[in-house]
Amino acid sequence: MIERSSGVLMPMSSLPSPYGVGSMGRAAFEFVDFLAAAGQKYWQLLPLGPTGFGDSPYSSYSSFAGNPYLIDLDLLIEEGLLTRKEVKSFKWGSNPAQVDYERLYEGRFPLLRKAFERGRESLREEIDAFGRENGRWLSEYCLYMAVKAHFDMKSWTEWPDEAIRRHRPEALQEYGLKLADEVDYWKFIQFLFFRQWEALREYAVEKKVKLIGDVPIYVAMDSADVWSEPQFFQLDERNTPKAVAGVPPDPFTEDGQLWGNPLYDWDRMKADGYGWWIRRIEGATRLFDVLRIDHFRGMESYWAVPYGEKTAKNGEWKQGPGMSLVGVLTSWFHGTEFIAEDLGYLTPAVRKLLADSGLPGMKVMEFAFDAHGDSDYLPHCCCENSVCYLGTHDNDTVLGWLETTSEEDAEFARRYMHVTEDEGWCWGMIRSGMATSSRLFVALMQDLLELDGSARMNVPGTDSRNWRWRMLPGAATEELAAKLRLYTETFRRTEPLRPGEEDGTDDSAEDGAGDRTQD
Repeated sequence: MIERSSGVLMPMSSLPSPYGVGSMGRAAFEFVDFLAAAGQKYWQLLPLGPTGFGDSPYSSYSSFAGNPYLIDLDLLIEEGLLTRKEVKSFKWGSNPAQVDYERLYEGRFPLLRKAFERGRESLREEIDAFGRENGRWLSEYCLYMAVKAHFDMKSWTEWPDEAIRRHRPEALQEYGLKLADEVDYWKFIQFLFFRQWEALREYAVEKKVKLIGDVPIYVAMDSADVWSEPQFFQLDERNTPKAVAGVPPDPFTEDGQLWGNPLYDWDRMKADGYGWWIRRIEGATRLFDVLRIDHFRGMESYWAVPYGEKTAKNGEWKQGPGMSLVGVLTSWFHGTEFIAEDLGYLTPAVRKLLADSGLPGMKVMEFAFDAHGDSDYLPHCCCENSVCYLGTHDNDTVLGWLETTSEEDAEFARRYMHVTEDEGWCWGMIRSGMATSSRLFVALMQDLLELDGSARMNVPGTDSRNWRWRMLPGAATEELAAKLRLYTETFRRTEPLRPGEEDGTDDSAEDGAGDRTQD
């Protein structure tokens, strides 16, 4: 069970680095140090999978693979797999506060190809061992990416060869031989990712910082998951979706949200003992200590939109697997903590599923303050078995929220939380969240830094300019860590430091991250 504690939501991609995107290098180790110094016991991240169209971490080419963008290039320089001149030859973007995904795509893969050519033989024994440890998902993913590259990165549904499109055994063997070098390249990339991730995770364990990761409820149509196991999805005989995922219209989105993901064939999955889900969660536990199940309400019932619709308006609710799946996961992975993302339209049946599961749900304070009504998200309503957030990656920052909420609601929030000019809105809300009964409180890094709405990570229902925010170098200061620790200790979410005790800001990141520079 999660003890009374707190943490910070900070995407890996948002860490500072000179190479256009955050990575698993020095800045990640230093961020663990910052969390430890601040008395934070959890680092919540977004999904770490390879991103596809739209650059969303919730739309990945694989539920198991790691994102090549997050591989630290300085580590590869130290290993002799790249030279600093090669890495600096690319222009990684002019704005250190924003990810430039187009430049990333153009620059990252040629460099990883150079590293592959230099390291494929010297690291052969380790790569082969990695391949044996990750056999099923790794072989499918690497072949999928090799064939995808062979067909100019088209979605697998558009591959001109029907045999490989239909995942027929003879075609798998044929393309595996024909594209063997390309398959090895994609395997090498995953080897690099997981080797760096495991070093970072070991360091987090040393610092007593646990990692929270998201498990998106759906997977992308253009993914190795659907290509390799289409029988578990609602597809027709041509592997075209019968219906796709989304959510209905609500006060925030007039047309609803049309996500477009293929829906699961829950009957088929249940008949298989939910083996697909068991493998998926097993893969996630390799990355994270705590798993947040995205769109938990979709486990009870899900919004199915006929394929081809332009909006989510004309969907319908259909029955989900409920406790038949949730019970399997919580019993199979009884040593793993789960968080249920129970936001959205909550019916009595969804509330019952949450209660039956025993999982902590989420309370989002930005949804709480309605001057004319009562909200389950008000701080005094936060039960112990819950996780309190100021906002999630889908919400605006506190200052952005303040700009868009009504004056009446803002005045109610100010009065409720007793926000003063000296403390400010961000820290006033952090104080109120820390004070709740929720076992875990999580703040966005943007709100610790008191950033405005320009630092928002994602606007649901939009396709561009999302997932780009980055923290500037030097922003996570010792002073900020001390301030956060004071709030955390005050509300008994961490133990006070005893005289002479380490504060987590020592130089041990040097040992974990290697001798890297950011020049």
